[in-house]
Amino acid sequence: MSASDNPFSTAFALILGMDQSLITIVILSLQVSLIAVLIASLLALPFGAALALWRFPGRNLLIVILNALMGLPPVVAGLCVYLLLSRAGPLGQFGLLFTPTAMVIAQVILVFPIIAALTRQQVETLHNEYAEQLRSLGLNQLRMMPTLLWDARFGLLTVILAGFGRASAEVGAVMIVGGNIDGVTRVMTTSIVLETSKGNLPLALGLGIVLLSLVTLINGLAHTVSETAKRRLG
Repeated sequence: MSASDNPFSTAFALILGMDQSLITIVILSLQVSLIAVLIASLLALPFGAALALWRFPGRNLLIVILNALMGLPPVVAGLCVYLLLSRAGPLGQFGLLFTPTAMVIAQVILVFPIIAALTRQQVETLHNEYAEQLRSLGLNQLRMMPTLLWDARFGLLTVILAGFGRASAEVGAVMIVGGNIDGVTRVMTTSIVLETSKGNLPLALGLGIVLLSLVTLINGLAHTVSETAKRRLG
């Protein structure tokens, strides 16, 4: 097999040559995942902290449900969003189905439980450790929340990075609600599935290499943040 026939060589050539199709897909993937993780974080961090600090009827059940949703199958999330955004659904009038917005919504649903559940665990641990000191300062739960979230910032950054890793590697939900439309909703994971089925292995491999590199980078950042926190906080 010549070098030109080797899909791995061609895949690396596409990456190093900044192939326009590959770059467009990667940029859209990053945009969708970053926006989804940002929205999920803004919602999940205070929600998880509130769940850690307040006691109310049904709290334990809510925690169990939240933990269960961490393993929510992506295709189920995609189906739920599809039903909401389809023409017959309650949000069908907005025409969001098969758009990047629909993909963001699906990824938010997948990432939110992860960030919220892990935030609750970290904030609850800190609260149990510093509860007496915080009360002696006259802080109620609402005023404790930003203090504890800030104190847990290194661990929470690792949580957010884990959420981004889940979002960027997702395929089932975004394919259902995005439709894998070329130049509109085609992201790395859905493109890999499509190009492999078409026999276009160089592009599929190129996207796979980029995705694997991205996931490795995220894990590396998470590990670095964790180690930094251990050194600074003991």
